[in-house]
Amino acid sequence: LVDPAGFEARVEIEGDRVALTNGLVRRTFRAGEEGFATIGYENLTTGESIIRAVRPDATLTIDGREHRVGGMLGQPNHAFLRPQDLEEMRFDPAAMRLVGMEKGEPREPFAWKRVRHHAPDAEWPPPGVTLRFDFVASTTADGDAPRPMLWQDDFTSMEAGWKRFESSAEERISFENEGKAGEILSPAGRYCFAEHSIPEATEVIEVGLHPGTDQAGGGWGPGVALLFGEQVVKVNLRPGDRGTHGHFELRVNGRETLATIPALRADDGGLSREQGYRLRAHLTPDQIVWNVAADTSDLDWHPLFDIPRPAGWGAPTALRVGKMDRRAGATDLKDYPGEWGRSRVTGVTCFGAVDETRTPSADSVPLRVSLHYELYDGIPLMVKWLTVENGGERTITIDRFAAETLALVEHTNHVEHRGGVDLLRPQTLHVETDMAFGGFNDDNANRHAVHYRPDPRFKTQVNYALQQPCLLVVEPTYGPSQDVAPGETSASFRVFQLAMDSTERERRGLAIRRMHRTLAPWVTENPLMHHMRDADPGRVRTAIDQAAEVGFEMVILSFGSGFNAENDDPAYLTQWRGTRDHARARDIDLGCYSLYSSRRIGGGNDIVTPKGQRPAHGNCPAITSEWGRAYLAKLRHLFEATDFTVFEHDGPYPGDVDTTPRPPLQKGIEDSRWVHWRTWNGFYRWLRGRGVYLNTPDYYYHSGANQCGMGYREVNWSLPRDQQLIHTRQNIHDGTWRKTPSMGWMFVPLSEYHGGGAAATIEPLDEHLDHYRLMMLSNLSMGVQACYRGPRLYDTPRVRDMVRETVGWYKKHRDILESDLIHLRRADGRRLDGMLHVNPSLDEKAMLCVFNPTDRPLRETWTVPLYYAGLTESAAVSENGGTPRKIPLDPLQRARLDLEVAPMGFTWILFQ
Repeated sequence: LVDPAGFEARVEIEGDRVALTNGLVRRTFRAGEEGFATIGYENLTTGESIIRAVRPDATLTIDGREHRVGGMLGQPNHAFLRPQDLEEMRFDPAAMRLVGMEKGEPREPFAWKRVRHHAPDAEWPPPGVTLRFDFVASTTADGDAPRPMLWQDDFTSMEAGWKRFESSAEERISFENEGKAGEILSPAGRYCFAEHSIPEATEVIEVGLHPGTDQAGGGWGPGVALLFGEQVVKVNLRPGDRGTHGHFELRVNGRETLATIPALRADDGGLSREQGYRLRAHLTPDQIVWNVAADTSDLDWHPLFDIPRPAGWGAPTALRVGKMDRRAGATDLKDYPGEWGRSRVTGVTCFGAVDETRTPSADSVPLRVSLHYELYDGIPLMVKWLTVENGGERTITIDRFAAETLALVEHTNHVEHRGGVDLLRPQTLHVETDMAFGGFNDDNANRHAVHYRPDPRFKTQVNYALQQPCLLVVEPTYGPSQDVAPGETSASFRVFQLAMDSTERERRGLAIRRMHRTLAPWVTENPLMHHMRDADPGRVRTAIDQAAEVGFEMVILSFGSGFNAENDDPAYLTQWRGTRDHARARDIDLGCYSLYSSRRIGGGNDIVTPKGQRPAHGNCPAITSEWGRAYLAKLRHLFEATDFTVFEHDGPYPGDVDTTPRPPLQKGIEDSRWVHWRTWNGFYRWLRGRGVYLNTPDYYYHSGANQCGMGYREVNWSLPRDQQLIHTRQNIHDGTWRKTPSMGWMFVPLSEYHGGGAAATIEPLDEHLDHYRLMMLSNLSMGVQACYRGPRLYDTPRVRDMVRETVGWYKKHRDILESDLIHLRRADGRRLDGMLHVNPSLDEKAMLCVFNPTDRPLRETWTVPLYYAGLTESAAVSENGGTPRKIPLDPLQRARLDLEVAPMGFTWILFQ
């Protein structure tokens, strides 16, 4: 974060190990003829592993068939991944087959036309390395054919459908010990079980059991029983026997058969207690086939018992789980002085018939799936996406995909989750996608694609109900349900993964801001903008002349101005092309505003959300409707005809789901979100390639947008002026933790906005000159642009001179003012407040900007951290442009400053 030199991205290959690394982060793959998998993902700054287990690198459902890309089976414990475990694990035989690999350099996914000032070190595309792996479908199916799940109970609570049977021999005997459903507290030889009905179409039943400290006691060990009317089949664990009998016991109407599984043997010869077990009963027309697997592994099944299933038995009517007698009943072992012990039922799942569509077969359409990875120089940032190439002769449909699945190291360990306090997701990675919308901030905007879920295969986690959110799955919530014609290729969204080396809020924020400048360098464009509220052509030209005179760089025909972006009359567009030419001659960008979401069009052109949902803004047109297609065509024509270079698109598509089929673009609910996002993504990228500055009150940065709102409450601009000043600096302080200063706009109500009258507005400007200056400085000194909304930027020569002087100061120090912010003191209206700009690559390495919000002089001593400015032992310091003086820094690279700021004053201190 201070000096990124030397961290160059590269690919390292040793045998079947392929690593993508830059000295800050490393992702390691096993890639060869035997298979493919991510086997390591490390933060090299901290030396810590980001992942704890192997998962498929991608999954897709195409034409109803499931395809897995990468992955390994047989990991004994999903809390950690050891080298010796990898040696014993095997590749997923049903995964797609690796057929190629290619290294390259990043290419820009869309064009950025550079037509205005931006960060001097901005690069596009970012320098780094790319790695592509190619796969084709495998016709080798795993022995466990996929089946639909008919019913499941993971015993997070006791469902009402269970009937409990608990021995009365001891009052403490319970099937729900200490409120934990399925935990059995009972002496050996005592019954304690529960019974539940099962779905009629059930073909496979799996039950998870953990022996705990139970001593079994004859046939009373924890197990599962199937009831076929009068016929009973029961299999239970025998954890108390030390190799003298067997590990597992089968009872058919009381008759005993024993089995021993060497792979599950403990040192004393008995059944190992180090893990739980999964018992599986497969019901065929004439047999019941029993298998067992250690429940901490990837279910490496071992055969147990095969018993006949006479036709007269019919379907099972119920199942029982827990500690039963030898006939699966509710009696105790007589005269048995058993020891108390705990065992547990961890889950029950019933599956139906084999789903043939989910098993890849030889007649599948030829597919090529490619995983694309990019790693950049100087930042622990990896980008991943996948593409699907249709090599067949018919159209295929991508029903679903997961572009990334990572078993992340958990952030915290809560034994229980009682509600009220959320379980925290992992902090090792910051993850975003370019399918982001419906929010000002990354977490809201990425909720449609970035999911942190419980990991049911992580059996050893501290959370008793296995609900810790530590499995990252990056996939669309709906669809995409996209058709791919023969010979065509379809791409997923891009997944951005930033390795975090600290829990400190500022350092994490600096890393995220570096990520945005790397992946979307156009966000460093930061023009001064006048929101003109009057679209009279003559007044607009006057506003353009004023902007040029005081150093502003942009005029936007604002909302309420009367400009109509949907008017495609040639005469209207020609008139505005002439106004645009006038602006260009004055070196001013000119553009307009258009409202999309929150409008109601009618006539079947509006999004119809599923039952229980509603549009984010109350109403939203469907861009796939007849009106929507015409609207988008008008916007394209507007920019081609006028050559406008600014667009403020209010209420862009927020992610509403549409249930309406709208051919030819939209099938319905499953593809509606994907099609809407792709449409706006394509339009915004087209504007980016034309050099149009794009304001969207939504998180479309990685689709080409320059700015989103900093984060403010609109009605606050109708508060008295002195309160607006405090809110301005509070909003900027809060909004720049994860945004660069140039990524968020603020607001300055030159004329009345949302009410408030004369006490809230600056007009007449000359009468409120000092407040106008402080509003400008409160924004510009933080490197933030505001929407200066009103009919003019000045009304007298002295206002003109003030604006020009303030803008001149800003432009003189523009590079440092638009650099990173260090958050020092949030405005509270009582004490000095301010923030520090830092940039070690500039001559002006830091600037401290401080405000006094009171009506009296304030004197305070501040300790200013200069580590991220790259300053070490000393610094040259000047105050308000005065003569520099040299001061020493302490061992933590901090400067100690005595500050004195006049009432309602502003002070800036430069460090070189």
